[in-house]
Formats: sequence, structure tokens, C-alpha cells
Amino acid sequence: MVQAYILIQTDVGKATAVARTISEIPGVLTAEDVTGPYDVIVKAEAATVDELGRMVVAKVQKVDGITRTLTCPVVHL
Repeated sequence: MVQAYILIQTDVGKATAVARTISEIPGVLTAEDVTGPYDVIVKAEAATVDELGRMVVAKVQKVDGITRTLTCPVVHL
């Protein structure tokens, strides 16, 4: 399995709704509201990097209220 953290910026006042919606997407392990330069941090997993990319582009980025995402794949050194 490939895991990644997805850092999300949202429209003002939309973080809670975005986190709630994203938490229902298959493959999303957690979706938390946070403070700082990002509004929501998501931990997700998929079978392959390509599948993870498809999840981010086809499902996560289409959630209403998201302005920007940054996907950070987990590496095991």
C-alpha cells in the first residue's frame, strides 16, 4: 500500500465541511481540520501511486470549497 498526506487549503469557513466530505472517500484514513498555512490534512492510502493520484485528482480535488492541494507520499527509508 502507498500512503500519503494531502495538505489542503480551503475557502474561508469551509474547512470543516471539506474534512467531513473527504472523510467519506474510500481510501481516506483520516481528515482533520488544522491551523496554519493549510486548513485540512488528510491521510490516505491506495494500492499504487497511480491509484493514489487518481483518487486525489478525481475525488479529493473535486470537493467543493478546496482551493489548493499538496500531496506528500510517505516514504520508508
